[in-house]
Amino acid sequence: SILLTGTPGTGKTSVAACFAQAAARRGDRVLFFSFEESPNQIIRNMRSINLRLEPLVRRGGLRFHSARPSLYGLEMHLATMFKEIAAFKPHVVIIDPITSLMDSGSDSEGKAMVTRLIDYLKAGQVTSLFTSLTQGGHALAQSEAAMSSLMDSWVLLQDFEGNGERNRVLYVLKARGMQP
Repeated sequence: SILLTGTPGTGKTSVAACFAQAAARRGDRVLFFSFEESPNQIIRNMRSINLRLEPLVRRGGLRFHSARPSLYGLEMHLATMFKEIAAFKPHVVIIDPITSLMDSGSDSEGKAMVTRLIDYLKAGQVTSLFTSLTQGGHALAQSEAAMSSLMDSWVLLQDFEGNGERNRVLYVLKARGMQP
């Protein structure tokens, strides 16, 4: 399980879409859960940076499931995800962003839901990528630090502006099995 954290506008969905595209191109089935954007919106936005997701959807290697976090409670979202995963049998699952979904309940309910989802995915040997939205410039939230303990890897995506340039930086904060 991978946690990709960043502030709004850093390109978390773009990184997730690249991850999905690479997996689908090598023949893995990818299930992309979106809790902020519709599939058409994601496909259109990724086309603008030359990521072509439509052919992968047409061939059946990439499937989107989109639902607003406020549509129903955490348990129903979790049950829906379990149902979609069981039906599609993906090799890769992307949840974008998990923090929007977790905001639908208390901290303990959100962590319990994520724990159950990760356990389910790991039991099925499914690779997972969770994007996480932090608030602009603030230290990483306690809930993200707690969620990171459930993950095998934790990557932070940040923008730095200076001298008229905007640079994107990836920090690997945690990677199980890698030497320091």
